[in-house]
Amino acid sequence: MAATTIHQAVGTLQSCRSNGNSVLCPDYGHVSLRSVSKGFKVDVGLVRGGSYCSKKRGNCVIQASASQATVSDAVSAPSSANSSDSKKKTSEAALILIRHGESMWNEKNLFTGCVDVPLTKKGVEEAVEAGKRISNIPVDMIYTSSLIRAQMTAMLAMTQHRRKKVPTIIHEESEQAGTWSQIFSEETNKQCIPVVTAWQLNERMYGELQGLNKQETADRYGKEQVHEWRRSYDIPPPNGESLEMCADRAVAYFKEHIEPQLAGGKNIMIAAHGNSLRSIIMYLDKLTSQEVISLELSTGIPMLYIFKEGKFIRRGSPAAPTEAGVYAYTKTLAQYRQKLDNMVQ
Repeated sequence: MAATTIHQAVGTLQSCRSNGNSVLCPDYGHVSLRSVSKGFKVDVGLVRGGSYCSKKRGNCVIQASASQATVSDAVSAPSSANSSDSKKKTSEAALILIRHGESMWNEKNLFTGCVDVPLTKKGVEEAVEAGKRISNIPVDMIYTSSLIRAQMTAMLAMTQHRRKKVPTIIHEESEQAGTWSQIFSEETNKQCIPVVTAWQLNERMYGELQGLNKQETADRYGKEQVHEWRRSYDIPPPNGESLEMCADRAVAYFKEHIEPQLAGGKNIMIAAHGNSLRSIIMYLDKLTSQEVISLELSTGIPMLYIFKEGKFIRRGSPAAPTEAGVYAYTKTLAQYRQKLDNMVQ
């Protein structure tokens, strides 16, 4: 039974956080199976399938759902040799990608790009629904763009999380900002999730198209020209970015800052934008430049990846947990669900 549980684990994280003057960085420890004085801790998750659309490959949709609960169970500690082997076999981390909910300019059918506009009521509802879908998947660090619609999506999603930890934005824009935003309670720190904002995860900059109505732009420049600007890989709009240019900054940031966190066992959520996330998925799924231009991401729908042994495994879009679909497979999982309920009460 323990072997089955360990095989399904996604990772256990003990959160801690240290603040410097202008740099505040989390320092987490992670193992999938970690010996403690009277037992071990595991994360339990069940995942089914995956979904995204790539027209070029001809395998447009694969449906999926997933859920996960972080639990702590005290049992007899395994031998040190077995524990070491288990760590090597089960070292995993979750990566959640969420495109922001509908923005006010999405609603008006305007080119938004890097203009900083908020969510609509529908966008707020999409963000909350996204949070329900990932409510049992551990989240230990959050990355968003510098734009408010992505930050709103991340914050609203976390209001639905079972662990009820509070996302707190890390301010590194100045030494004073870092100092003034320090938290001086160790216990409060443990109940926070650091949120890092990065302009590199911003939406593609649409240049002179920003603020223009998409239909009027098509009428002015022609549908074929606008389609080329929007869907080609390496052709930018006037004074704007191509998808290739957006990918250069977004993927470089992911490799330098986010991937090492995953390798260290931290479970990460990224709330960003259609083009910056398409760029990252191109890297994760090893898509070609022709395949990525056909990739469509819906607003407010999370995508789950598992990072294991240096590889990314796509697991699709998690669905909100149900008793029958998630916890009722075995008596043991039902007991874990009860323990999680007790932990968050």
